[in-house]
Amino acid sequence: MAIGLINDAVDEGDARKTLEALLLPSAKLADVSPPVAEHYQEMLIRTKREKAQETQDDSAVLWLDEIQDTVWRSNKDTEDAKRFSQGILTINEAVDDGDTGRILSALRSSDVGLYGVTSECEDIYQQELTEAKQARIAEGDNGSPWVRHWVKGGYHYYYNLQTKEGSWEQPADFVQNNTQLSREDIQSTVSGVTAAYNREQLWMANEGLLTKLQARCRGYMLRQQLHQRMGFLERQKPAILTIQSNWRGYKQRKAYKDRRQHFKDNSAAVVKLQALFRMLLARKKYRDRLKYFKDHVADIIKIQAFIRANKARDDYKTLISAEQPPMGVVRKFVHLLDQSDQDFQEEVELMRLREEVVTRIRSNQQLENDLNTMDIKIGLLVKNKVTLQEVVSHSKKLTRKNKAQLSDMMKIDRQKGGLKGLSKEKRMKLEAYQNLFYLLQTNPTYLAKLIFQMPQNKSTKFMDSVIFTLYNYASNQREEYLLLKLFKTALQEEIKSKVDQLHEIITGNPTVIKMVVSFNRGARGQNALRQILAPVVKEIIEERGMNIKTDPIDIYKAWVNQMESQTGEASKLPYDVTPDQALAHEEVRLRLDGSIKNMRNVTDKFLAAIATSVDKIPYGMRIIAKVLRDSLHEKFPDATDEELIKIVGNLLYYRYMNPAIVAPDAFDIIDMSAGGGGLSTDQRRNLGSIAKVLQHAASNKMFDKEYCHLASINEYLSHAHLKFRRFFQSACEVPELEDKFNVDEYSDLVTLNKPVIYISIGEIINTHTLFLDHQDAIAPDHNDPIHELLEDLGEVPTIESLIGEAGLSEAGKELLAKTEVSLSLTNKFDVSGGENEEMNARTLLMNTKRLMVDVIRFQPGDTLTEILECPSSTVQEAEHQRAMQRRAVRDAKTPEKMKRNQAQVDENLMSLTEKKEKIDQNLKKLTALGKVNPTNKYQDLINDVAKDIRNQRRYRQRRKAELVRLQQTYSGLISKTAFYEEQTDYYNQYIKTCMDNLASKGKLSKKPGDVKGKKSKQVSQRYTAARLHEKGVLLEIEDLSSSQFKNVIFDICPTEEVGDFEVKAKFMGVQMDSFMLHYQDLLQLQYEGVAVMKLFDKAKVNVNLLIFLLNKKFYGK
Repeated sequence: MAIGLINDAVDEGDARKTLEALLLPSAKLADVSPPVAEHYQEMLIRTKREKAQETQDDSAVLWLDEIQDTVWRSNKDTEDAKRFSQGILTINEAVDDGDTGRILSALRSSDVGLYGVTSECEDIYQQELTEAKQARIAEGDNGSPWVRHWVKGGYHYYYNLQTKEGSWEQPADFVQNNTQLSREDIQSTVSGVTAAYNREQLWMANEGLLTKLQARCRGYMLRQQLHQRMGFLERQKPAILTIQSNWRGYKQRKAYKDRRQHFKDNSAAVVKLQALFRMLLARKKYRDRLKYFKDHVADIIKIQAFIRANKARDDYKTLISAEQPPMGVVRKFVHLLDQSDQDFQEEVELMRLREEVVTRIRSNQQLENDLNTMDIKIGLLVKNKVTLQEVVSHSKKLTRKNKAQLSDMMKIDRQKGGLKGLSKEKRMKLEAYQNLFYLLQTNPTYLAKLIFQMPQNKSTKFMDSVIFTLYNYASNQREEYLLLKLFKTALQEEIKSKVDQLHEIITGNPTVIKMVVSFNRGARGQNALRQILAPVVKEIIEERGMNIKTDPIDIYKAWVNQMESQTGEASKLPYDVTPDQALAHEEVRLRLDGSIKNMRNVTDKFLAAIATSVDKIPYGMRIIAKVLRDSLHEKFPDATDEELIKIVGNLLYYRYMNPAIVAPDAFDIIDMSAGGGGLSTDQRRNLGSIAKVLQHAASNKMFDKEYCHLASINEYLSHAHLKFRRFFQSACEVPELEDKFNVDEYSDLVTLNKPVIYISIGEIINTHTLFLDHQDAIAPDHNDPIHELLEDLGEVPTIESLIGEAGLSEAGKELLAKTEVSLSLTNKFDVSGGENEEMNARTLLMNTKRLMVDVIRFQPGDTLTEILECPSSTVQEAEHQRAMQRRAVRDAKTPEKMKRNQAQVDENLMSLTEKKEKIDQNLKKLTALGKVNPTNKYQDLINDVAKDIRNQRRYRQRRKAELVRLQQTYSGLISKTAFYEEQTDYYNQYIKTCMDNLASKGKLSKKPGDVKGKKSKQVSQRYTAARLHEKGVLLEIEDLSSSQFKNVIFDICPTEEVGDFEVKAKFMGVQMDSFMLHYQDLLQLQYEGVAVMKLFDKAKVNVNLLIFLLNKKFYGK
């Protein structure tokens, strides 16, 4: 009840009612003082307001403890206010008394709460406060006993100076005493005095800095004055300059007049002195300059060379970069078109190396084929399927003596009456063949069509022999360009005419693809494969512990064998199981997982090596891949990019790289010594497994149900295919042939020497025969140039006529057919004629430029028109004649294959004036043909000459690079020959050992024809067809039923030649036919996996059973 009354009284704002409520006994409030009633009211209102704000409740009331706390705080505020008022009064009284110590003590009183009071300033405090109070007194004293103070909490407290009592309530007659200093006045005075004192102490502590500051200020002021002065002088500069110039002019004129008068008075002496002094200076200057030059001769030479080189570089930059280089620049570099002795030497060396490389390649190929045959024969000998005599007979072909004879035979180039005989008929035949092979070499359409007119087995042999020979195995850039152009044309022709379905490229064996891959896996592309694959292949081979097995059955059998070997007891597990049964064993699964993990790790290395090797892939493979993709897209526009990329991958990986991974020893990826053991079975299986995974990744083919145990790596195959896809796409990004080799159809017109090929007589005859047989299919238009060339050649010549020897045996013909001749290819259609005006214009333009080069070197002038119009002097004619004589001497030393044609020789005999007249005539013809423009003074011709100079430099650079490449190739071929010879020695040693072993037993063979064994006459064997049919040897006879087999008799008769049998067929006793059966051919067919062959083109026999029959009846096995 009392709390409610207190809250109501507080809300009414009546201090009296509030005091009454507070004094109620029921409130039980302590220390309630009536004089503080006004302050209670204010404090309670504030407390209640704060509570309402805190509780967000405007109707909140004060509780008893809150009211009691407010009362106590009000009482404390009253006491503090009273002490504060007394402290202020004490300060005023001390000021009135002038007591310094008392003032300082009062100022420091905590009741007053002043800050900044310091004892050092007590006198000044006294002085300042006294002055402040005197000023107030001077304004008048109102004599009021009351003062009002603003105390803590924001309340006013009224204090009576006389009674020294205070009240919170304003007295009725309150007037503020105007002589008393308030706390604010005292604090302001104290702060000002203390601040002044502190400032003075600061100045004293930094006297040095103040001095510097003053100096800076004085300097600044002085500079300002100087600046003002300089500004004044600058503004007055015209006047100052006028004054100075007038004064200097006056003084100079006066001195000049005086000096001039002196000279006039002594003119004779002055002249003499000047002459003597000038002479002295000139002599000294000359001697000093001469001495300086002598002291710096080397430096001067360097500077002169540097300047000349800079000038030459600037001129050459103009030559190669300017669209219209001036005549003066072209004249400086026109000498670069001359062929120096070094050029001729390099050309001769280039021709020699090409001939050596081609000859060595062909010799190595023949030797390699013979060695492969020897491999087979020795393998059959080991199986006791051929006699030792047959192996020895073949080995004689591999002796070094016979090889040397064969090499000499292949190099015959001077037949007495052969193709190069010295007669008009032979010369015409030679030129006709040179024209034919030039046309075939430069126009790939003919060969491309011929390839697809022949059966595939015959076309492959033709390509391996004739085509690569025709292009000298791409031994230089020109021939590489032409060979790749043939590949490109042939591939486009094959896709156009042979490919009906997109998948045929993958499932079939396209002729051109096979030829391209074979060529690029040869000597040229072998280095690329070696660089890409050799490091990772060697790493796999050298890791002996690696054993990748992905067949569960193989893993199971190896596990069983291992257990039996370790325990010495037979395993209770079955040996023959299915893949599922093998995988049921935990050990098999663990081993399979380990193999798959190893296989993935190794495959990653191969994939990384392949994916980063785009630039190492031969350009020939990349351009054919691009042609393949574009041609298929053109024929099958609906084919997706994925399908096209898969075909490109089939070429680049499966056909080109995959075989080298599976059999690295066969492609020289790794070095294998002759007679070495080769790769082990585990190594080949490891490489085969890796190649299989890579092939699946390249073709984006997953492992299906047949290989369900490998399904875990399908995700890996998908990621790997993305890398392969990027690799295949990058491989197809190559420039076109013309841009790569900078070659066009007119490039042969500017080359120094003619193209030369080295071809055998047999290949010439074979090519001639094929084109005669298929000329209508190759060139349906009878106006085609090839018909004219074939007419020039006539009928196919015999080997004897081309060799120049008669009466040769068949063996001699076969050997001489390998005789090589060199043909310097020429174009029959590059001379003037009405059939080809464009070619005529080109030829005329080339002749004109050649004459221009000779003229502008000796005739000055800024334009060609000026040179032609200006007559030649005697000196110029003499210089030109000497240059032509030097050229004639050099041409005399030139090899026959590099000599200039007769037209160029005739031009060398012309004088300078005659050449200018010839140029003028040619220019008129070229103007009529629209090839030159006289309005720009034939600047186009000058630009062409500049282009020829640039191309000549590039040609020299290419020639040097080609020389290096040919030397490297030749060195590689020599090494390969040495390897083959080492392998031959190994084979010969093996054969010798076999012969020694047999000789020690007193016989060489149990086979027919054995001359050292027991002599016995071989007896013919006679069988009826029915008997052979029962044995399974004879399968069927065409057009004859099995019931008639009893009337057919076969006589098998051995001949004098070892391993040859004559088979005679009789029908009802009548001799029908005979057939020569070669035992070696049967073994070859068995080796190649051919199970059935034909006899007499009618009887089909089983090859394996026929061999068994011959072994049993004739070889005693």
